[in-house]
Amino acid sequence: MESSVILCPIAPPVRFRTCRTLLVSPSPSRHVHSFKPPSCQKMYVPGFGEGSPEAKAAINLHDFFTFLAVKIVLAQLESYNPEAYEDLMEFISRNSLKNGDKFLANLMRESARHKTLALRILEVRSAYCKKDFEWDNLKKLSYG
Repeated sequence: MESSVILCPIAPPVRFRTCRTLLVSPSPSRHVHSFKPPSCQKMYVPGFGEGSPEAKAAINLHDFFTFLAVKIVLAQLESYNPEAYEDLMEFISRNSLKNGDKFLANLMRESARHKTLALRILEVRSAYCKKDFEWDNLKKLSYG
């Protein structure tokens, strides 16, 4: 009499930030799964290398604050210093704002006048982050 055994497919191990994994012990007739509970219940999120989703969000916010600071400075310059406004607009047309720190580094290297604009953007970015951005509202909206 021939018997057939149905084996369950093995799922990839579940990883936690504590690096504990789902242990799989093969046996001749079936797969037995045992679990070692992690000390921390945070999920492992693949695709972030050594970083974390929080670190990625912080980088994106940092770049976004640079973008906002550039917009604020442009609005200020448009009314009281049209020449500097045109210089900054021309620089923006040649340089991407996707990476805020790289944008500011390039702006500082452009000329002494551009360096002054970069320092102003840095000041505005810092002030906006510390005084004007509604961090509690961000947290509330991100849960929605």
